[in-house]
Amino acid sequence: MKKIEIAVILGAGFGKRLTPITNEIPKPLIEIGNETILEKTIKLVKKLNLKKILINTHYKQDQLKNFIEKRNFDIDIELFEEVPEILNTGGGILNMIMENKNEYFLTFNPDTLWNENYIDEILEMENQFFNSNSKNILLVVNKDKSFDQNLIGDFNLEVGKLNKIKPLNFIYTGCQILEKKIFKKFNNKSFPMSEVWNDLLSRNELMGFESKVNFKHVTNYDIYNKLLKSN
Repeated sequence: MKKIEIAVILGAGFGKRLTPITNEIPKPLIEIGNETILEKTIKLVKKLNLKKILINTHYKQDQLKNFIEKRNFDIDIELFEEVPEILNTGGGILNMIMENKNEYFLTFNPDTLWNENYIDEILEMENQFFNSNSKNILLVVNKDKSFDQNLIGDFNLEVGKLNKIKPLNFIYTGCQILEKKIFKKFNNKSFPMSEVWNDLLSRNELMGFESKVNFKHVTNYDIYNKLLKSN
């Protein structure tokens, strides 16, 4: 039976919307509830029983490297430094997985406050991914369940497939499963993941799985402070 073994965590971004905090630390190391958002993500990966984590770094990468080295997360973690230029979301993922022997990957954006409530949903999403022979499936949530009510929808979800037909009531949570083959039209340069999604959307091949978990996302400095008060 096919099984996801590798998690990818996107940790290279500048976090400009979270200044002044990110003037001093990289975004993955901001704390909510006395725990960094990177730790929350790693803990979820471990509870999903994956074997390895790949993390890309760029902005204040030495801080992220030192953080990982000093903490005993008891899981194999490999860091990928993006130098001299940041590779954006799509390029960053491709750079991490292109030489990996695995064909399937679970990716996370640590901006979302991941927790154990997502475990069953992600496992169900994995089953749907393999049972439907999908190339890419995104965990999405109705914007009504978003803590940040200013977030607009990214997609419409119909019978397990995503499209851009309005109204766009579903937000990408920052978690997806993908097959390496979806990058065959792209090379190792800087490009957003949305370019890959748009390519799949054009062929009606981008799958979606609806999350029912209340969606908390560290969108900006204002939302960060509201999340601090709510936790």
